[in-house]
Amino acid sequence: MKDYEALSRKHFDGQAAEYDRRDTYSYSQNGKISCRDIAQRIQGVPYEALLDVGCGTGFLIDMLAGQRKARYCGLDLSEGMIRMAKGKGIPGAEFVSGSADKLPYPDKSFDIVTCSQSFHHYPYPEKAMREAMRVLKPGGLYILSDTGIGGLGAWIDNHILFKLARSGDCHTTNRKGIEKMMANAGFTVTDSRQIKGMIYTVTGKKKGTR
Repeated sequence: MKDYEALSRKHFDGQAAEYDRRDTYSYSQNGKISCRDIAQRIQGVPYEALLDVGCGTGFLIDMLAGQRKARYCGLDLSEGMIRMAKGKGIPGAEFVSGSADKLPYPDKSFDIVTCSQSFHHYPYPEKAMREAMRVLKPGGLYILSDTGIGGLGAWIDNHILFKLARSGDCHTTNRKGIEKMMANAGFTVTDSRQIKGMIYTVTGKKKGTR
């Protein structure tokens, strides 16, 4: 099997130093759109601990930490991205390198888990979703924002284009596909909407109360 994690790590290590500055489709444009949408969605939502999976340079956490004090954790495959995130000196934030399907955190650690523009790089997306469920507290939110399509376009991407790509892109699905995956993982989908073009945000809630 193609090593998508190794390809993603190499791709984003190479982009890390310029990622925030280059506001283009191939760099941070879509990520910034997703991060700003996520930040807007959690305004007014109480939380003490938040995990951003696929955090990149820490753009989302930097934005959130400027608005509210909390424990912020960011995880990313790319050590280059993690270095950039740590270099921002964000108060209350810690950043580690790791995989979305093997989160290095105890059960029920976070009130919110976010994932912006990285899910299509995960070779084991269902496992990554189960890991998000595991580390969430009862009643916690999983907010996933990504770019994707369905139908014939998805089949072409997943079976032809992504097989040839060297950037670690692994699979694509639309928001209806993400809704179904969340439901299968045990989440209750509380919000799902298209943001801009092919970019969407889906929110799932873990059963129980905090």
